[in-house]
Amino acid sequence: MVLAVAGALLAGCQAPAPVGDSSPGDPLTRTWEEGDRIAAPDLAGTSLDGDPVRLSDFRGEVVLVNAWASWCGPCRAEAPELERIRRKWSGRGLRVLGVDNDSSRDGGRAFQQDVGLGYPSLHDPLGKQLARLPKGVVNTRGLPYTIVVDPAGKIAATRTGQVTEARLAVVFEPLLTP
Repeated sequence: MVLAVAGALLAGCQAPAPVGDSSPGDPLTRTWEEGDRIAAPDLAGTSLDGDPVRLSDFRGEVVLVNAWASWCGPCRAEAPELERIRRKWSGRGLRVLGVDNDSSRDGGRAFQQDVGLGYPSLHDPLGKQLARLPKGVVNTRGLPYTIVVDPAGKIAATRTGQVTEARLAVVFEPLLTP
């Protein structure tokens, strides 16, 4: 009896099952229907530039939350693509929020300048903010990964690994204002 109750309680801590892949043949992207989405934790702290930043400041907009580190090869490769996405889609209500896992703020800041990122990145060297994600939403053990947060602040999709506009747009474009 005790094990059944414990199992039921633990099951409630996990994310609902995703609807499926957002595009055929892409097992690294998971999506959730609107009624099955769970609230994203309000990631908050200071940016690499020392300014306060929190996910809830972007409520009402679609946000791509991208976890990265300057020493991560795929993160370095996808960063210019994320900046292009930000520039192209920001007029329709899309925002990008990076979450830097570098141990040093200087390393993350140098990478941000080298690549020319125009979006803020929350400095989270110990991964405490991202550890608040509901269990099962995305594998947080490797970088990079991206979480698509809908305008209501709920997780609409996740992508493990390097992103491209083509793979993400099928998920975020329907969430944007026309």
